[in-house]
Amino acid sequence: MESPPSAPQPPKVSAVRRYKLVWRLLLAANLALGAYMFVGATKKDADMDNGEGTKKHIEEEKAVAELSSVPIVSTTPPATMESLKVREPIPADQQLELFKWILEEKRKVKPKDLEEKKRIDEEKAVLKHFIKTKSVPNLKF
Repeated sequence: MESPPSAPQPPKVSAVRRYKLVWRLLLAANLALGAYMFVGATKKDADMDNGEGTKKHIEEEKAVAELSSVPIVSTTPPATMESLKVREPIPADQQLELFKWILEEKRKVKPKDLEEKKRIDEEKAVLKHFIKTKSVPNLKF
C-alpha cells in the first residue's frame, strides 16, 4: 500500500512582502514629516533674510536703540575701587603647603582628552619645581 504523494508546500512569504502596505505607509509618513520640517526651517530662515524679522526681534532692536541713546553719567566712583584691599604676603611655609595641596588635587583630576592631560602634567611639573626649590616665589593676591 503506497501512501498518496503529499501536496507540495506553498512557498513561505517574507515579512516584507506580507506587510508591503504597512511599509509603504511608513515610508510616505516619514517623507511627509521630513518635508514638513524642512519647509518650516526654510520659511524661518527666509523671514529673517527678508529683514522683516519677528516681533520679538523688532522689539529687541527698539530696546537697544533706546538704551544707546541714554547718556551714562556717574557721580560716584565705582564700587570696585573701594573694595580693593592690599593683603599681607603669604608666608613661605604656607605657600609650600598650598603648593603641595594643589599638587595632590591635580593628581586626583582625571583628564578628558590628551590636551587636558598635557596641560595638567605641565602644571604638576611647575608645582613640583616650586616644592623642590629652596626659595618660594612671592604670591600676590
